[in-house]
Amino acid sequence: MAEFDNQINELKEGIETMLGKKVKGPKDFNNLSDEIFNRLKIIISSTTLKRLWGYLNEGGKPRESTLTILAQFIGYRDWNDFCSSPKDKSIIQSNFILSRKLSALSLSKGNKLKITWLPDRCCIISYNGNMNFTVLDSKNAKIQTGDTFNCSIFIEGEPMYVDNLVHQNYKGISYIAGKKDGIRFELMEESKE
Repeated sequence: MAEFDNQINELKEGIETMLGKKVKGPKDFNNLSDEIFNRLKIIISSTTLKRLWGYLNEGGKPRESTLTILAQFIGYRDWNDFCSSPKDKSIIQSNFILSRKLSALSLSKGNKLKITWLPDRCCIISYNGNMNFTVLDSKNAKIQTGDTFNCSIFIEGEPMYVDNLVHQNYKGISYIAGKKDGIRFELMEESKE
């Protein structure tokens, strides 16, 4: 039983390391539940997470299916894979991308995307072809209307990395948006006139 408890603690530590913060209050459990859904499209209730972290004192052993989902959230195949892997689980060097994504190669010239990130950043961009975009509108962001850049893929909940940014007097620089919490994106509907 002690080994099982240690493995549970290692799993929780791995999740907190991935999130970059401790999970300790109601808002944290709600956010973790949302992050799990955004990444895996699976619902784990905040109440289940509160039980696992000991925030609710209801006892009971967590289901293996719950532990598998949490292990998958931090990059393992399942709970058994997590338990049998080397002990330093705090550093995740690679992971499958399970979030919603959009490749620039799937876009047509003139397609518009709305990109948002915390705390209140928003850009409307237009696709020029060849993975190149122009910023049509920018609110509270360092990249500005008229800037151009290259970007190959947009991944929900992950940072947006751009290259060859032309911004004011700068040319060919790189930029990252949503470094901590990632971006959200939506393909905007073409206006029907």
